[in-house]
Formats: sequence, structure tokens, C-alpha cells
Amino acid sequence: MEAPQGRAATLAAACLSYSRGGPGRALALRALTAASAQDIDNVGRKYHLKLVLEDILDKDNIVNCTAEVLYHLGNTNVAPDVHFEIDGELKSTDEQDNMFYNQIRSLKEELVAQDIPDSHGNVPPEMEPIRALAQAAAGYVVWQNSTEDTRYHLAQIKHVRQVKRSDDYLEFDYMVLLHEFVSQKIPPCFLQHTLCFLPTGDWQMTVLWHPQHGVKVTQNSRQPKRAER
Repeated sequence: MEAPQGRAATLAAACLSYSRGGPGRALALRALTAASAQDIDNVGRKYHLKLVLEDILDKDNIVNCTAEVLYHLGNTNVAPDVHFEIDGELKSTDEQDNMFYNQIRSLKEELVAQDIPDSHGNVPPEMEPIRALAQAAAGYVVWQNSTEDTRYHLAQIKHVRQVKRSDDYLEFDYMVLLHEFVSQKIPPCFLQHTLCFLPTGDWQMTVLWHPQHGVKVTQNSRQPKRAER
């Protein structure tokens, strides 16, 4: 997964997660089964990919997918173009989504939680939908900030707070930690790349969700790193 096509596959999976994920479905890349790259003059590099995705909330829910990822030439301020097609149908999550929606709507006070998972890697069962929703939303942040040399991974929800609304949507304000892996060229005699882990600042995400309309990230920003004392 360290090769350029692996990073493109991770990005494609993030976009799929944002498009099709939610409280009842957390899509993740299981395998990259085929990949090729195409240099397009004055445009950029396009990757043609075949992926296997799995739902980490339901390990039996596995789907095949084809995707194309285009990184624009010399412009890191433009998000890559990502197109995908799923082979078959994903299992319905209507029951889980509606249950989560009704539970949150029935709370007397807005939900507040932190450190998901905790320092031991544990996630309380009642927080799994909150984490799955964060993973879907983080897919948008990954998409908007990826380049051909980066790979992002949602490491932890630092803090999440439900925001009261007057309409039918649920709104959550997330502070999440994304790990960033940047491709670094090493001495030419090795003729390969390696991935260097870079600790990042936290990312803030404002997330809207409705069981009939899916996930929408209305605001996201990378938070400044705290100065070390």
C-alpha cells in the first residue's frame, strides 16, 4: 500500500466512504487487485484501479469497485478527480440508520463524547455509529487535501459535540486526528519510495447527516499545531 497506486486506492476508498458511508456503514479498503497509471499531457496522472471494500461494522459486507483517480499536474490546491463504480449493491443500513437517528433525536441533552477510540483502542458499542459517521465525513477531508504523495488515515475522534438544530438534520462538530503519510524519495540506488509518518494538527469538521440524504461536511479546517513548551 506504499506505492503510488496504493495511495490512490486509499483516496478512492475515502471518497466512497464519504459518498456511501454513515452511522450504519463504515467502508474501508480491503485490497487493491489491479492498478495502472496514465500520464495525460498538460493535465496530470490518472490511476485506473480495481478495489475490494469492506464494511468494518459488518465484515461480511464486501464489494468490488472500479475507480479512476486523476491528480492534477503541478496544482496541489485542486482536489483530485475521483470517479467510481460499485459492482453490485451494498447491504441496506436503513434499520441501523433510523435507529441511530431516533436515538439521537430523543436525547434530552445534546451528545458530547471524546477520545474515540481511547488510549487502549477501545470503542464503546454506543459510539460505533459516531465513529462510522466521522469516518465517512473524514473521507471528504481526505479527498480535498490529498496529493499524489500523501496518504491520510483517521486515527481518533478527539472530541465530538452535537449541535442543536431546528430542522430534521443531525449536526455534529468533530475534532479529529488524521495521521498523514508523505512519500519521501530515498537514495536513487534503491529505486523506490518510502512513506514517512508526519504527525498533524487536529482537524475540525462540521457534519450534517440525515438518513434520507446522507453525510455532508459543511466546514472543515486544519487546526494550528500547539507550540511545544
